[in-house]
This record gives sequence, C-alpha cells and structure tokens, in this order.
Amino acid sequence: MMNQTLLMEFSLMGFTESQMLLRLHTVVFSLIYLVAMMENLIIILLTVLDQRLHSPMYFFLRHLSLVDLCLISATLPKSILNSITFSDFISFLGCVLQLFCVVLLSGSEIGILTAMSYDRYIAICHPLHYEGVMSKGVCVQLMTISWLNGEVLGILCSSGTFSFNFCESTKIHQFFCDVPALLKLSCSKEYATINVCVAIGVCYAFSCLVCIVISYVYIFTTVLKIPTRQKQSRAFSTCLPHLIVVSTFLLTGAIAYLKPVSDEPSLLDLFVSVFYSVVPPTLNPVIYCLRSKDIKSALGKILNLYICIPPKLSTSMTFYHLSYDGNLILI
Repeated sequence: MMNQTLLMEFSLMGFTESQMLLRLHTVVFSLIYLVAMMENLIIILLTVLDQRLHSPMYFFLRHLSLVDLCLISATLPKSILNSITFSDFISFLGCVLQLFCVVLLSGSEIGILTAMSYDRYIAICHPLHYEGVMSKGVCVQLMTISWLNGEVLGILCSSGTFSFNFCESTKIHQFFCDVPALLKLSCSKEYATINVCVAIGVCYAFSCLVCIVISYVYIFTTVLKIPTRQKQSRAFSTCLPHLIVVSTFLLTGAIAYLKPVSDEPSLLDLFVSVFYSVVPPTLNPVIYCLRSKDIKSALGKILNLYICIPPKLSTSMTFYHLSYDGNLILI
C-alpha cells in the first residue's frame, strides 16, 4: 500500500498505442479545442462590447461561454500535450486541480442552463412581468448560486477522492482525472464521503433537469397558441436542440459517475467522458448563440469596424416579444 502523500504522479489512459493514431488524435483534439476557444471567446467579447447584448439572456450566455471555455481547457490541453510528447503522466497536484475544475465547472454549467430555461419561461409565458422578475439583481443571484453550487461539489468531490490511500497502480482509466477512475485506484473499499458527494450531485442535477423540463413544457404550451404554423416550427426547432444538449450532458455525466468502473480500460468510458467534457463546450455556442441574428449582427458590426469588411444589409431579430401574435422568436 502506498500513501497518497508519497504519490507524485499518475498516468492517464491514451486513446491508442499507435503513434500514427496518436498524431491523428492530436490533430483532431487540437482542432476541436481551437474551434471551441474561438466560438466561446467570440460570444464573451460580443456580449461585453455590444450594448444591445446586455440583456439577461446574453448575460447568462456569457457565463455559459466562460464555463465552457474553462471546462474544455481543463481537459484537452493536457491530453494534446501528452499525445505530442508520447507521454501519459500528470502530476499529483495537477490531477487534484483538474478534478476540482471539472466538477466545479460541470456543476456550474448545469445551474446556468437551469437559469437560462427559467429566463426563457418568464420571457415567453409572463412577458409583461419580465423586466420586474428578471432584474439585474435576480440575474446576479442566479449566477452566484450556480457558481457556488459548482464550487461546493468541486470541493467535496476532490477532497473526498484524494483523502483515500492509493495502491501501487497509478494508471487512470481515463484521459483526464475523474472521480470514478481515481476511486478504482484506491485501496479503500469504503467510499462514504464520495457516496455523499455523488448523492448530492445526482439530486442537484436531477432537480435542475426537472426545472428545465417543466420550463420547456410551459414554453411549448405557450408556443402552441401561436396561430402561425411557420412560427411554431421555428420555435420548436430552436427549443429542441437546447433540450438535446442538456439531456446529453446530464445523461453522459450520470453514466460516467453512476455506472461501475470496469477493471479493464474501455473506449466506451473514454467516449462517454468526451461527450460531457468536450462536446458541450464546442456545440453550445452554435446552438445558443451563433444562430442568433443579434449575435451575427454584432459580429458583423465588429468585423466592419476593425477589419473594414463592407457591411451587409440584415434585419436584427429580437428574442423577446410581448404578444402572441405569431412574432414570438426564440434564440
């Protein structure tokens, strides 16, 4: 038995042993990381610089992009570096920090997605009360709660995981430090602290999912009252991808944390972890922001200002509308 204080490093599981496939992995992950970085940075900059994007909806989107940017930066760069150097090592402190960041950011993202669904519910189902309900103070409180919940989960899971003694094996069956994979290396068979952490996390995620589903049920009910079928299909085509992203994020996270960790490394475990740590930060900007004509208009304005691109004629579409006359548009 080796005490965890003497353990200086872990080794992460790679996707393949072939050097050619490792190079391919490096290229693919590097492209994904660059695209995700660019998308989320664009959203953050636009929502800060453009005064028209200082509404509650874009306030939440800005924080979602910040979380996604940090989440993908917590996992992919180390995996890319290891592939380039044909190494698989991560320091003990680096592993602690990576685990803490992944849990904190994942928990915060769930809270932000819930706040966004509530914002849409108020805007669509109670538009006349929107400004009073979604005030600046309420938005800041919702965001603070989301970040604090993620921080509490991160502290509980990281401190609970690294309070155990680790056996001689240091091979983590994952491409980043995660709770289930690290528990497999523990000499202890009693995981009371981690079980409490996972139970809190499951209850938190499930309650957020229930709130999101209820919000969208009311949203769909309101959208069905719109007389124009074309406007209905446009609203549904926007809402459904949101639900798919949320469901995929929560489902893959639940599978990763609740299913028993196998004794042998599995590519399925790696792909599941990719779906909740890599896919959402890459797709969220496309689904939530880059389809918005307000975002496109702001981006065109910035490009025209700094790069001197000739402006294109376009009509900016507003997310919120205070009537049910068929002009309701969801971003």
